[in-house]
Amino acid sequence: MGAIRELDRKRVCFFVKKGNADIFYEQLQQLNELIKQEWASIENHFEDFAKFGPKIILFLDNAIFHKRKDVLAKIAEDFPNCILEFLPAYSPDYNIIELVWYSCKEYIAHRLFKSVDELKSLLDKLLNQGELVIKWHRKIKNKSNSQYVAA
Repeated sequence: MGAIRELDRKRVCFFVKKGNADIFYEQLQQLNELIKQEWASIENHFEDFAKFGPKIILFLDNAIFHKRKDVLAKIAEDFPNCILEFLPAYSPDYNIIELVWYSCKEYIAHRLFKSVDELKSLLDKLLNQGELVIKWHRKIKNKSNSQYVAA
């Protein structure tokens, strides 16, 4: 699961074995904590984060686990800075993280890995440590049409 900040294109990616609503909530907790730590590192107070911290707008695809009602209610209660926006169905051209996934898949294609840990290590360097070069104005596929990503 991944997120990207529009302002500076900072990426945060989490490795999960299976996507479901509970994992989604856990990942959102981790993302919220990372943003809170970053916010506090510039001389802000943790206790002021909910009131004065940045708004976190997440653009989500329509995976069923993103829309489970009890998890949405818990997110609204626990993360007041978080705003969830859902993209139209089948619209990777609106989802900037799709360029990250596409570039990463292209980079690792046709490579052999000795273990899953070796693959995870490379993915962490590419996705979280910023070593992946992304062509932000590349075309990606939307069903049978090519679309430009508005990045």
